[in-house]
Amino acid sequence: MTEATKPEGERIAKVLSRAGVASRREAERMIEIGQVAVNGKVIDSPALNVTAADRITVDGKPLAAPEPARLWLYYKPEGLVTSASDEKGRDTVFDHLPEDMPRVMSVGRLDLNSEGLLLLTNDGELKRKLELPSTGWLRKYRVRIKGNPAEPDLEPLRKGITVDGEKFQPMSVSLDRIQGANAWLTVALREGRNREIRRAVGAIGLTVNRLIRISYGPFRLGELQPGEVEEVKGRVLRDQLGMDPKSEEASGRKPAPKPIPKAEPVRPGAPGKAPRAGWAAAKPEARTGRTGAPAAAKPATKTTVKTFSRRPPRPQTAETLAAEAIDAPKPWRKPAEPKSRTGARGMAPKPGPAKPGAKPGPRPKPRG
Repeated sequence: MTEATKPEGERIAKVLSRAGVASRREAERMIEIGQVAVNGKVIDSPALNVTAADRITVDGKPLAAPEPARLWLYYKPEGLVTSASDEKGRDTVFDHLPEDMPRVMSVGRLDLNSEGLLLLTNDGELKRKLELPSTGWLRKYRVRIKGNPAEPDLEPLRKGITVDGEKFQPMSVSLDRIQGANAWLTVALREGRNREIRRAVGAIGLTVNRLIRISYGPFRLGELQPGEVEEVKGRVLRDQLGMDPKSEEASGRKPAPKPIPKAEPVRPGAPGKAPRAGWAAAKPEARTGRTGAPAAAKPATKTTVKTFSRRPPRPQTAETLAAEAIDAPKPWRKPAEPKSRTGARGMAPKPGPAKPGAKPGPRPKPRG
């Protein structure tokens, strides 16, 4: 089928499953018995594609919008049936869930006499993904058996055993301890056939008298007590399943378009911005500061700034030449002799060398 001939929309059973009504198989059964109507017409075949424009009702009630995918860990007590309803009237796990929980579905099953971890989800696509054999998640059980087996007795389970013509894959089996007339085993397998562990253990001559599932892939029973429920955080779902349960894509909704940012008003005449057309005619007072005709635009003038590295030369007149002669540096002259410091501190300066032809003067008399 080419893209041109491929019908639009999605299968009605898939849409019901994603909305949390039921699993795909259960949704198909509901369609066949006439519980689903599309656009006011009851349908009896799941071979129908629907789009967001179609109006879907289940038992006369409009189909709710898809919710974000969520996952819960539930400690299933012994004696409850893992189904939405039971033909024998026995209690189901859904009869004992908290009242504030939305409509959920079980991932896989645990038989009536088994207990332990049971995964619950509100999303049919997530349920299908967790149950696919290709996922191959390891499931671990604590198994109490009647008797005291030895290691060789458990070897057929490790190699793979055939029961009533059905071949079971090899299991990981470890003998933990002997407790009186019983023994505790830890069994791990990757397939979930009906009563697989009980049938395989019975084939080697032993009887299971208690079976507790302690993990399902990366999800563990932990400290949960029988009947308790704990929701898995969105971050864990994102890390373990590679999905974001809070995203629009995971919930089946189209992301809302991003709002277009409003353009900021541009002040006319701002640098790099062109003035709006007709602005001066529409609001003349905005430019003049008063009502009336707009002021005439002044012609743009170019301002030139000159810089000088020295003083400009003055005109060569008689006055300027005389001033320059006064300011000009004088020729070198011999420095004058230092003046006498006679009388300073009661001492006379030392006589210097006599000039040629000069007569010696009288020696100064000391004071005091």
